[in-house]
Amino acid sequence: MPNNIGSIYENLDLTKYNTYHIKTSTKYMICPNNTDELINLYKYIKNDNIKYFIIGNGSNVILPDTKFNGILISLKNMNKIELLPDNRLKVMAGAMLPIVANYAINNNLKGLEWAVGIPGTLGGAIYGNAEAYLCPIMNYVKEITILNKDNELKTITPNDITYGYRTTSIKEQKEDIVISAILQLLPGNKEESLALALDRKQRRFASQPLEYPSAGSVFRNPSKELPAGKLIEEASLKGTNIGGAEISLKHGNFIIN
Repeated sequence: MPNNIGSIYENLDLTKYNTYHIKTSTKYMICPNNTDELINLYKYIKNDNIKYFIIGNGSNVILPDTKFNGILISLKNMNKIELLPDNRLKVMAGAMLPIVANYAINNNLKGLEWAVGIPGTLGGAIYGNAEAYLCPIMNYVKEITILNKDNELKTITPNDITYGYRTTSIKEQKEDIVISAILQLLPGNKEESLALALDRKQRRFASQPLEYPSAGSVFRNPSKELPAGKLIEEASLKGTNIGGAEISLKHGNFIIN
């Protein structure tokens, strides 16, 4: 294995690296510390045709309960946040959304208050166009830097990709890695944003089974008028379980461990 590819962990238990807390493991997990190390790692993987999977916070995935005989790439060490002029932030892909949201609030920028309770990374959020309270992350993305399948760094804009409800073309084609993004926010008031963020967090705790391991909402909503959780509840499926998986009694769109 080459040098300068990041921190390497061998035969790693992944239970704490996925929010379902599924007991599984990987032959290698490698955490690049910067873009150059990620480029070196991606080149090595491509040249040797090694199986790989990219993970953020493990909050929107179900990992297999068998050992992954490849390289799990974690971007958790690439998490820098930088304040730019004109109400913008430059954020690395491994930065956690609640940290990004609080950074914005503390700098009197508004727009990300909805993200204070989402346990994912910015890279994962852009990959799947995460949203809450009808606020998708792509509403705030001005530029995205990706490492493409040819191991080239490219800066693109939302106009260069397609995206919609909980999806993007980056997610569909799977080989581009989100490195960082520039977010365009609005001038705000710290105290007002803190109050809104607190309201959003309290709503989540009141309505979602956050005391149990889960991956958040499982199914996409067919429409705003017919959320998936409501349909599941009307089908009397809350509380249904198979093995250790159970449809939450608190929220029909959560499958808990």
